[in-house]
Amino acid sequence: MATDKFAAPSPYTQKKPEHHASDFKHQEYLLGSGLITSRAKDVPLNLQHINVALFALGRAGSIHLNNVMKNPRLTLKYIVEPDREKLLRVQREWKLPESSILSPEEEDKVFQDPSVHGIIIATPTYMHKDLVIKGLKSGKAVLCEKPIAENLNETRECYQIAKEMERPLLCAFNRRFDPSFKELQRRARSGEVGQIHLVKTVARDSPLPSIDYLKVSGGIFHDCAVHDIDLVCWVIGDYPTHVFASAASFIPEIGAIGDHDTVAFIMKFASGAISMTDLSRNAVYGYDQRIEVFGPKGMVSAANERPYNLTSSTVDGDSQPPIQYSFPSRYYEGYIAEVEHFCDVIQGLDEASIPGKNTMNVSIIASALEESVKTGRMIQVKY
Repeated sequence: MATDKFAAPSPYTQKKPEHHASDFKHQEYLLGSGLITSRAKDVPLNLQHINVALFALGRAGSIHLNNVMKNPRLTLKYIVEPDREKLLRVQREWKLPESSILSPEEEDKVFQDPSVHGIIIATPTYMHKDLVIKGLKSGKAVLCEKPIAENLNETRECYQIAKEMERPLLCAFNRRFDPSFKELQRRARSGEVGQIHLVKTVARDSPLPSIDYLKVSGGIFHDCAVHDIDLVCWVIGDYPTHVFASAASFIPEIGAIGDHDTVAFIMKFASGAISMTDLSRNAVYGYDQRIEVFGPKGMVSAANERPYNLTSSTVDGDSQPPIQYSFPSRYYEGYIAEVEHFCDVIQGLDEASIPGKNTMNVSIIASALEESVKTGRMIQVKY
């Protein structure tokens, strides 16, 4: 045969190939099967297993519940939730002891229990500050859904208390833990595209959030745009000097509560880099989440993800499954990695990757974007 000269030696005589560093799922398999050793062997005995309490079983809380229960490093000591029927359903589903389910009136049991190492806060925003402070002052590590508090001064107070108590306070910007976004950030910051010139992000909600939720969400900039602000700043490694935004309310019910459903904004950085973001509350085709980073050496991008990789080809043409429906599926792996990071921080294996300065600066930028919409002007951001 013409290709006989290319015959290769038997693979059994060659060095066995190893999995690529990007294959994090194989890494998890090796760890779970005992084929490699966990860093937890260096953890003090009293932190080998972590007891946590979860506050609220709403959208984010339900995601955390599943991830905590499946994590071998964690024991869910308490759930605090006002809906008794929901509590009982969860208790039956996960076979939890009666002592673990608490009403908000019983929440002090969490703070008075010295065996609880950390708390996860997924309550409505107005409850965040008090729970964060109670948790920190009782010696617990805290993972809190954004925002940490309702305004900048209260957020600053929470981080000051965390510093005084020497306890970690982690704001849940979960997109940083998404495997695709994390790899994109690593490549961009390693210089793969050269100096960053442009960053583009798209974040379009699915399904349309309820009006009841939007009324207490803090508005599209502090509820939704903060994720893209954080993502862009994390990728670039800096915060913008100037921002400009435009917004519209195409859905009358959203306009009636003084909020917007469609937003576009740009951010300018001292390096000359420019970012552009568009947001929508209602993408009927699925949860649209994209980012690209462009520079003189090329571009790196992360596209939408689908439930499975499959293409159907028929007389009607090629088709694929729709993109992921909403954030619990799109950021499924990111939420798991976020809880793993919280465990690492509690066990002293890692430093909290999202410092207080970042959380406060993101809030400042979101407020500057709101001001831009109101004034129609580009705003200089003052930190």
